[in-house]
Amino acid sequence: MSEFLKLKKSNCKNCYKCIRHCPVKSIRFSGNQAHIVSNECILCGQCFVVCPQNAKEIADGTESVRVLIQSGAPVYVSLAPSFIANYEGVGIDSMRRALIALGFADVEETAIGATMVKNEYERLIFEEKRDIVISSCCHSVNLLIQKNFPHLLSHLADVQSPMLAHCEDIKRRHPDAKTVFIGPCLAKKDEAEHYEGIVDAVLTFEELSVMLNNAGITLEKSVDNTESSRARLFPTTGGILKTMDCTAEGYAYLAVDGVENCISVLQDIEAGDIHRCFIEMSACVGSCIGGPIMEKNHRSPLHSYRAVTDYAGQEQFAVDQPAAESMRKHIEYIEKKAKLPTETEIAAILRQMGKIKKADELNCGTCGYNTCREKAIAVYQGKAEISMCLPYLKDRAENFSDNIINNTPNAIIVLNDDLEIQQINRSALSIFNLSKASDILGEPVVRILDPNTFISVRNSGRNAHNVRTYLPEYRRYVEQTIVFDRDYHILICIMRDVTDEEYQHKKKDDMREQTMEIADRVVEKQMRIVQEIASLLGETAAETKIALTKLKESIKDD
Repeated sequence: MSEFLKLKKSNCKNCYKCIRHCPVKSIRFSGNQAHIVSNECILCGQCFVVCPQNAKEIADGTESVRVLIQSGAPVYVSLAPSFIANYEGVGIDSMRRALIALGFADVEETAIGATMVKNEYERLIFEEKRDIVISSCCHSVNLLIQKNFPHLLSHLADVQSPMLAHCEDIKRRHPDAKTVFIGPCLAKKDEAEHYEGIVDAVLTFEELSVMLNNAGITLEKSVDNTESSRARLFPTTGGILKTMDCTAEGYAYLAVDGVENCISVLQDIEAGDIHRCFIEMSACVGSCIGGPIMEKNHRSPLHSYRAVTDYAGQEQFAVDQPAAESMRKHIEYIEKKAKLPTETEIAAILRQMGKIKKADELNCGTCGYNTCREKAIAVYQGKAEISMCLPYLKDRAENFSDNIINNTPNAIIVLNDDLEIQQINRSALSIFNLSKASDILGEPVVRILDPNTFISVRNSGRNAHNVRTYLPEYRRYVEQTIVFDRDYHILICIMRDVTDEEYQHKKKDDMREQTMEIADRVVEKQMRIVQEIASLLGETAAETKIALTKLKESIKDD
């Protein structure tokens, strides 16, 4: 299978929306990017429709068509009957004029081939009397059965699709012709490639619109009606049945649309619960008018349905019905490459996802898989990553943050815009003499703290950093930082208890003052002693001087 559906890597944002909507989970994730698993994909196009980043890309067929037109061979268009829903108010004659202006030789309605297919379905029921017949018009349904329900291939009608039947009919009538199918279906690109030599190229309505716009061709608003056009109903839910003779005795006739509904019916058939039934299956909800490449993008299913039913006539197209053998197509089993893990390997992966016991398996579907077990199998097959599990990531993030918050020595309080406490850690509970967080969560911060600082930070947007504050009611000193997160509208308060530091500072200050007082007293005492010594020394010196003077005088007299 060629890669008709690709991914623009730069646009993928890991939202997992594509895998949530993929009915067969044929998307794998690697390196934070989504990748289509072509071996499992049924080309329903749901990932293309739902991708919010427009990251899915359909292979462009316009260049191939230009080459065909320039080759000189007559190129005929098989136009899907859903065109009337895509191009409002534009009939087949207007489409023919526009497409001939683009260089095509002629345009016919695929509904002609649908009439041939309808006739062959009736023959299978009335002549071959098959037990269960599943319509094979929808290539996505064919791929679904080929890849996921191989035991039911015998019930899938081995009949060409309207596209194949009509293009083969064109080539029978015009042996040198090239054929191009134009419709709302991505899967038709794969079908055309698989059954070589019948359809030379496939365009989506979107690609056709681009070609018309580039050529400056405007579609004329003109609806032509013809009664011999009953098969125009094919692109609606139950449209095949509306054209068929549904009177076979003992047969039930059922129309199913949407891949999930198709899977449910196929499971019932597998279980042996259904017999003697013709089942019309369409992968798209609403059938082809709900196709992934309808430019109206599913916005008005009722309007599209009315456009088709109003355009369809009451009589069948006049066709030269081919022999039954020439309308056969081989539909083979397509083996999927992914291997299944053992129960032990599944259990090991579940443990990595934090699913230790059965009760841990929430099966929430956030990752895109229906069950945790299904996700574990995808991890084993390399299609999914353990980190895609939101509860696992949430628990891990919460445990990590809780470990940090609750084991930090700093007090942490988180407030909302209304200054109500949203989170408080153990250290904060200790400071405010609270036994448990539930006592204060959701309450105004004024219950435990003066709110003025918080109000100032919230209103001004200026954060407060390392502000030392005394909390008299708790007899504690704290160094407080308050940060306002504008994006999440929360205030985060971080408090460092500095009571011991403050007391140590005070103790040191007291000791310093006492030391200075002692020093002052010692100095004063020393000064007194010095003065007393000086006084005594002065008296002694005077007396000595008098005595020596007298001694000197007496010696002199002698």
